[in-house]
Amino acid sequence: MAIKYTIQGFLIYMAMAGYLLAFFLRLAGRAKIAWPLYGIGFALAVFAFVYRWLHVAHIPMQNLFEVFLLMGVLLFPLSLFCRNILCVGAEGADMLIGIVILIPAGFFFAAQPQQLPPALQCWLFAPHVAVYMISYVLMAKAAVQASALLILNTSPNARLCDYESGAYRMVCLGFPLMSLGLLLGSWWGHLAWGDYWGWDPKELWSLAAWLIYLGYLHFRYLFGKKYPRLNCLWVIAGLIAVIITLLWVNLSNLFAGLHSYAA
Repeated sequence: MAIKYTIQGFLIYMAMAGYLLAFFLRLAGRAKIAWPLYGIGFALAVFAFVYRWLHVAHIPMQNLFEVFLLMGVLLFPLSLFCRNILCVGAEGADMLIGIVILIPAGFFFAAQPQQLPPALQCWLFAPHVAVYMISYVLMAKAAVQASALLILNTSPNARLCDYESGAYRMVCLGFPLMSLGLLLGSWWGHLAWGDYWGWDPKELWSLAAWLIYLGYLHFRYLFGKKYPRLNCLWVIAGLIAVIITLLWVNLSNLFAGLHSYAA
């Protein structure tokens, strides 16, 4: 763990401060003040991302520092979209998610610039990573909704059913994006290495996460809201697989593969 005494680090910490203040104001019932601060945190995260882009001279999606910074940028627009289009609120939880997402970029992952290896210079690099990161943020939001149902109560009432329905709606949006990311990655693999599928550890865990969410959607289609706790456990299990895909596969010495550059 190390503090980044750089312009990049300052922008990340200010974005985190914006999200943190917005979260506490939201808890205090001051939503009208919390939203502008949430937006300021987002603007600072955007500045940090653009600064990184200019600094490394390529789209910053190469390593875990850049990926977590990207997710910190994506959260606010996805929060607005879910609120206004999917009718899923929980903005206070989103503000907290924003802090958690930016902590690894701010304190744990190195920010030294890196040259893009030849395989990452393919035009599919940016859309492949971007759609995956959008889906991951949506799945994290879905898991928060699912956890709320499990933590707060198990008795059926309208509010708790909203949590389960909210998680379902976000998975319905995130799953097609995750599927697109898998397809784009396969296409990219064919262009870069000559194979659509290389049995790389990260590919396998990406497929495992995809299968868990597929199983959830099938289960939800068969039984609807009849088993809300099981539905929510499916969603949480999917996020665990996503975390393994994003972190453990890249950081653990157990998994050496074509995606090791991301560490």
